[in-house]
Amino acid sequence: MNHNAPLVSVITACYNSEKHISEAINSVLNQTYQNWEMLLVDDCSSDNTIFVIEKFQKKDARIKLFQLTKNSGAGITRNKAIKEAQGRFIAFLDSDDRWLPQKLERQIDFMLKNEYRLSHTAYEIIENSGKSTNKIINPKAVLNYQDMLYSNKIGCLTAIFDQSKLGKVYLPIIRKRQDYGLWLKILKTGARAYSLPEVLAQYRKTENSISQNKLKLMKWNWKLFREVEHLSILKSMYYLACNVVIKLKS
Repeated sequence: MNHNAPLVSVITACYNSEKHISEAINSVLNQTYQNWEMLLVDDCSSDNTIFVIEKFQKKDARIKLFQLTKNSGAGITRNKAIKEAQGRFIAFLDSDDRWLPQKLERQIDFMLKNEYRLSHTAYEIIENSGKSTNKIINPKAVLNYQDMLYSNKIGCLTAIFDQSKLGKVYLPIIRKRQDYGLWLKILKTGARAYSLPEVLAQYRKTENSISQNKLKLMKWNWKLFREVEHLSILKSMYYLACNVVIKLKS
């Protein structure tokens, strides 16, 4: 391991995550790239999430727990972690997802060699039980702002941005689809999102996934286009229709 390797801050929002949070944390502990800190922010869980995290925290000082005083949603939860982050790179891992062991090593090397500001990777979809669905999501090699309006093509669990180049970029404060809003915000600066075409993460398909509920998806995308991106009604309708068609085909 290179001792000059830049610090990576792993952002994990938690809410009633006791079932899968151990897998998420272990997938970070098992990284071949070891210069990281993991910032877990709990959004007022009513289960044993905090107890599980504290057990890991006692064994490894790189694991840091923060607790919100009122339930605020994933946007505010992730923003708290971004605010506290000390790393050059900001990476995202949701509490029910997993990384493969070489994820950080391969992706940070990819970004450093090419001086990329934002990158993401291919990923696999797994069942709630952790069993493979044999479905792989392979994103387009390069994405710009316009590309992303048609559909959110970046898996949050694979995304990393370089805050030495972009500064601290925060998610818009909407209840859902804030990650989509964050990528749009970064791409609006003229940055591009570059994909590393390797499966380096596993996305857990749960019953509560916003992506599984097409009607909710439409509502939150509309809110994002109108209130955050300030698109006209016609443009918002057009991109919303594109999002729905692409989602139905996937």
